Amino acid sequence: MQDAVAQGGHDAATPVVEIHDLRFSWPGQEPVIDIADFSIAPGERVFLAGPSGSGKSTLLGLIGGVLEADAGDIRLRGKELSELSTAERDGRRSDYVGFIFQLFNLLPYLSVIDNVTLACRFSARRKERALRNSATPEAEASRLLEHLGIPSAMQGRRVTEL
Repeated sequence: MQDAVAQGGHDAATPVVEIHDLRFSWPGQEPVIDIADFSIAPGERVFLAGPSGSGKSTLLGLIGGVLEADAGDIRLRGKELSELSTAERDGRRSDYVGFIFQLFNLLPYLSVIDNVTLACRFSARRKERALRNSATPEAEASRLLEHLGIPSAMQGRRVTEL
């Protein structure tokens, strides 16, 4: 969720995420999501915890526009997701939402650095953000990977070699 708090062009008083009367059920099941009101302010960090099956990934899928709610409203940076086309939701997700998946979802035929910079190919906003700190998206990705303890010698390898 921290990538949802992108900088630039957003009123600091407007929540990054706003949820009202949100309900979601998987077919034939009781609601897994039932949230009256919830919001995340710009710069706020949120840790989502709960047991397996409690709806954490489902909630992130709803906020990212991957899933559609049964009822309620989700606003991402001031835009109601249900009013957007699939392509517009995909664009907002590319620009404002970052996922770290439970399962290993890196592209096996790409290098570590290429997997990290992949988001910059889909989102001009993310590329601009990377270029604020470094000369290229690859240089910024390398800086961040080294900060995480992944040495530069490993960054050019395919992820299947790690």
